[in-house]
Amino acid sequence: MAELIIIPAIILGLIIGLYELFLIHKDENFSGSHWFGHGLHAAIWAIAATFAVMNVQFVYENLTFLQGIKYLDNQWIFRGAIGLITLIKVHSASAVVKTIVGSSKGLKETWAHSLIVVLLIYFSPEIWSLIGPLVNSYI
Repeated sequence: MAELIIIPAIILGLIIGLYELFLIHKDENFSGSHWFGHGLHAAIWAIAATFAVMNVQFVYENLTFLQGIKYLDNQWIFRGAIGLITLIKVHSASAVVKTIVGSSKGLKETWAHSLIVVLLIYFSPEIWSLIGPLVNSYI
């Protein structure tokens, strides 16, 4: 059984979630918006996705339905699947927000913003290996 990485996944997930929260606040900062509710949803997903990416073997072994999906036992493909789900989730969540500006239907967050969030989650183990030594003394 693989070593379970909990605290680093939560810390990075919170950082990515806060980044998403700030962007959602910037995008949805209009009267009647529920930016905090949408941002909280994004932050929770960022923590869950980062946990899954940083604990691929643990997630794969404990969610047995994943074992029936071909090639998902490869950590890079598993991370890519989490990234694709995140990309769909970010765009779907922004599309359902109704704005009062113009006649747009939803915010339609930019692809660049969505890809930054996906890449931060996808490469979170590598990011942690860079910043972990700096943060470990404070944990």
